[in-house]
Amino acid sequence: MLIDLRPKTLAEKGYIPGAVNLPLEKLKAAKKQFPKQKNAPIFVYDEKDERALSAIDIIKNWGYTNIAYIPGGLESWKKAGGKVEVGKPSSKIVYVHKPRPGTFSVEEFKKLLKSPTLPANYFILDVREVNETQEGSFPHAVNIPLGELEKRLNEIPKDKTIIIHCATGIRAEMAYNILKRAGFKAYYLNANVSFEKGKYKIEPKD
Repeated sequence: MLIDLRPKTLAEKGYIPGAVNLPLEKLKAAKKQFPKQKNAPIFVYDEKDERALSAIDIIKNWGYTNIAYIPGGLESWKKAGGKVEVGKPSSKIVYVHKPRPGTFSVEEFKKLLKSPTLPANYFILDVREVNETQEGSFPHAVNIPLGELEKRLNEIPKDKTIIIHCATGIRAEMAYNILKRAGFKAYYLNANVSFEKGKYKIEPKD
């Protein structure tokens, strides 16, 4: 996301391609336009760096963590050889989240869990430690702790799509890399997963 904080009249005379014009004075009113992903990359610029820094403070207070500004704004952009467009820039944020390579959609995974039976072409792999599974586990999931995975690859079907999970997504990603190297069709959940009293909670990390 790239946000031009200057007044509309200035932005129309020249702006960085792809920028959305949200003047600083109207930024707070545009809060609902910002994406749900709090780690979405956000860049802002203005004629005056102090205004850009003010915008960063506002956006940080909304919980966003990946924010930066372009020192010197449009003029420094032009001096560095950057292209400039003239006309009316968009005033509406459209953010398309690009998932990390190898991740499986949390929403699609939830749909699979709601199915009476797991589709025959899927295999759910739980790489948590055995003691962690005592708190709960997903229906149809097979538990192979990450530390045992490379020795137990023969227990995993090569003709199915493997969906890997752990508690935080970190071990799941490590398991994903192991399976990919071994030639499996694998994906992992980049999510925090918890179980309590027979119920599960899945919170996407990005």
